[in-house]
Amino acid sequence: MTDLTGKSWMAIGETDDPNAIIESYEAAVAVTKGDPVYLSADNKVSPATAAQDCIGIAVKSAAPSEQCPVLIRGRVKVKAGGAITRGKAVYGADASKRVLALADQAVNEGSSASYTIYYNRKLGTALQTAIAADDLLFIQV
Repeated sequence: MTDLTGKSWMAIGETDDPNAIIESYEAAVAVTKGDPVYLSADNKVSPATAAQDCIGIAVKSAAPSEQCPVLIRGRVKVKAGGAITRGKAVYGADASKRVLALADQAVNEGSSASYTIYYNRKLGTALQTAIAADDLLFIQV
């Protein structure tokens, strides 16, 4: 595990962005600080353990039914689930609740093949290049 942020004293799920926007949602299940979270019910969040339409990163752990603060805009420290190139889109998450590189989807409008475009899958943009799973990096949500 390599910390690419240059801020080894910061934990996963922490921000140093003075302009970050943090909203509170009810935790539907236990949420851990640093988890990518998605809306699992109206105004309730759950940690993503597979590809989800995540709304942000939990900045504090919360038990079920507690309020969970979620960074929905700004820079936050996360754990990579594999190689991620700086400037590329990321989404949440793998089974270990790590962010992953979101691959561009080729679309051929001229053929009869069907395809799906996931407009809401993007969680943010990688601000560093992660080489391996468990590398720590900043993303811009």
